[in-house]
Order: sequence, then structure tokens, then C-alpha cells
Amino acid sequence: MEESFQNFIADLIARRIAGDIVYSNNPNMGLKKWREYFEVSQLEVARIMGVSASVISDYEKGRRAPGAKFIRRYVRALLAIDHQRGWKKLDSLSKALGIPRGAIIDMMEFNEPISIGGLIELVDGVLLSPDYSDSIRAYGYTLIDSIRAIAELSGPQFYFLLGSTPERAIIFSNVAAGRSPMVAVRVSLVKPGIIIIHGPRRYVDPLAIELARLEGIPLILSLAKDINSLIKKLRSKVGAEETNYLSVLE
Repeated sequence: MEESFQNFIADLIARRIAGDIVYSNNPNMGLKKWREYFEVSQLEVARIMGVSASVISDYEKGRRAPGAKFIRRYVRALLAIDHQRGWKKLDSLSKALGIPRGAIIDMMEFNEPISIGGLIELVDGVLLSPDYSDSIRAYGYTLIDSIRAIAELSGPQFYFLLGSTPERAIIFSNVAAGRSPMVAVRVSLVKPGIIIIHGPRRYVDPLAIELARLEGIPLILSLAKDINSLIKKLRSKVGAEETNYLSVLE
């Protein structure tokens, strides 16, 4: 599962890089800037993209205008090479962008939006806070080790987890009674769309339920047997489109 998660992080970074290139004043120079950041030669990029080095040179020098498809292939080539080198640049970019990978156990997108009812069924859940909008859908999920998140993350990093995509289910694992995660959500400037807690079997702190009600956030208790079975259930609804960056090299 680590490989798939790493690819997901790489896709997040790829979108940031592509966006930086597209919105720069000089996209051609943007291509060169990122190639040099990854310490990759024109020849290496050309080999992966299946073109000649002169084609890469033409794009970087402005003799050709890069379209969306070219930029996507170019960025994927850079990341494929970084993958081969052990994700050294990806790790640096993740830290620079505040992606708190240490506390994240898993993070994926669903193949289609899931309703609250569907999510409850998926995670063997019990709805603890019934006051919510019927229009709420989960487009993906972020599974967090709650102990590491609370102990290790800075405020901005925690905000990233909670608000990177409002239409996500944030799942707190290793929860004792649910109070700490909900207090953290309560004081956060950004709020997740759905919260799932995993850990309690018989008791959930009433304050956690009340805070969820006050925030208008659906709070679900997952009764999945263990964290691995929970991940397996969640992954059964994950979209099939995923870039394997090693396969790009083949």
C-alpha cells in the first residue's frame, strides 16, 4: 500500500509543478527550471518521453509552445526519474509544501462520490452526529494516525490535513474516546466535510459528539476490526486511474 500512497503524493506534487509551469510568465523557462531542480538532463527526459533531446531543447528555448499534454508528460518524466532515484526530490517538495506525510497512513480518491449512508456502510460505521446536509458527499479520504498528528504536526500542517479538500472524509485512527480529534477540529480555521473515528468500541466521549453537532459535521464511528481491514474496505472504492511512475520508465 505504501507504493500506491507514494504515487498519490507524487500526483499531488505533479499537479503543483504543472500548475506552476502553466501560470508562469514564461512556461518554456518553467520547464527548464523544474528539470534543473530535479537534476535531470534533457537527454534523460527525452528518453522517457520517446522524443529526441533537440525536441526538449526546442520547448525549453521557446521555439515550441508547450500544451497541456506535453507538460503533463514532461512532469511525469521528471517524477519517474526521481522515483528511480528514491524519491529524493519528492520528499523535499513534500516537506516544503507542508504535506505532513508522517501522520498520514493513507490518502486516496474514490472512483465516485459516496454519500453519508454509503460511507457508513463502507467502514462498518455508526452515525453519532445525525445533523448534516443530505447533499454531503465524500470524494476521497485521508486516514490519519491521531496520536502522531496531535503530537507532531504544526498548526499549518494540521490545517492542511483538515482542509486540503473539504469534500473529504477525515479518518482519525488510534482514537481513545474521540475528544482530542474533535477539539482540534473545533479550534481549526478550516473544517473537513466528514469525520470518522476508529478505535473506540464501547464508549465515545459525549463532548466529541456535541462538538460535531455544533460544527454541523457528520461524525461516524467505524467498527472495522482493525486498521488494515479498514484500509482494505476504503481501497475497494478507490479510482483505478493511478500513475505508476516506475512503469513510465519502461
